Amino acid sequence: MARPTRRRIVWLAGCLAMLLIALLLSLAVGSRPVAPGEVVRALVHGGASDDAQVVRAMRVPRTVVGVLAGAALAVAGTVMQGVTRNPIAEPGILGVSQGASVGVVCAITFFGVHTLTGYVWFAFAGAALAACAVYAVAAGGRGGASPVKLALSGAAMNAFLAAVVSAIVTTNARALDEFRFWQVGSIDGQSSGIVGRIWPFVLVGLVLSALLARGLDALALGDETARGLGHNVVLVRASGAVAATVLTGAAVAAAGPIAFTGLAVPHIARALVGTGHRWVLPVAALLGPVMLLVSDVLGRIVFPPAEVPVAVMTALLGVPFLVALVRRRTAVAA
Repeated sequence: MARPTRRRIVWLAGCLAMLLIALLLSLAVGSRPVAPGEVVRALVHGGASDDAQVVRAMRVPRTVVGVLAGAALAVAGTVMQGVTRNPIAEPGILGVSQGASVGVVCAITFFGVHTLTGYVWFAFAGAALAACAVYAVAAGGRGGASPVKLALSGAAMNAFLAAVVSAIVTTNARALDEFRFWQVGSIDGQSSGIVGRIWPFVLVGLVLSALLARGLDALALGDETARGLGHNVVLVRASGAVAATVLTGAAVAAAGPIAFTGLAVPHIARALVGTGHRWVLPVAALLGPVMLLVSDVLGRIVFPPAEVPVAVMTALLGVPFLVALVRRRTAVAA
């Protein structure tokens, strides 16, 4: 076995081990600590003890949503960065997360939806419409949907949708009260019903992303080179946009807008296993849940008994990473 391949397999196994540790921490740590042995017994043998009820009824759905949302955001960010050839592309920056926010605000204000399970479909629809609008704007004019045009249209759409959200919530006090709890981004209080609604979308998005691995590698070499290698550049970009939208819509619908996971994790994955997407995508799918679950666990213990929402913790962890990324790229450019 070639050394680079062996190293990548080792890193893949290491990421899987980190995910297992993060899962155990997510199930054991909280305002009511549960011993690891009790966690395992509650999962394997059930039981009616208070610890078993806490693990199965409260922490298992929360942890599963964290795994699904983390994997979805990380892979979506990887695909977006590959499609746009933009190192800072991620669902929040390109307007897809903001589209989901518009969907939730409209659900609360105009359709009388007041539950998380009801928000899911509106958030997903908003994310899809925002992605279609971004691609339609970028595809117009000469040159089609180039990476620069996608980034610019995404930034413009993000600003426009943020203004729409602000306009609605500032004129509707009830919508503001409900929306702010969803907008903060949290996996606390999730139910098995949310899991049942989002996992099919996450699965479809992950499979589609995996099928695009070779096409994303070709796009990294430039559009002309990708065409020369036999890839349909327009189809790869459109398929990547669909995959990223499905993943982002599902994640944001369930957990709210969570920043930096889709930005930081792809760069970490590339640092570990190189730039080939057939390795980057599975590593990102493992590291995304690790980042989300660890951030959630830290949010439970920093100010007990209160909890800091996971989106706040990922931002606190992600901002230093973004600063380091900018400084590194500035140093390389110099």
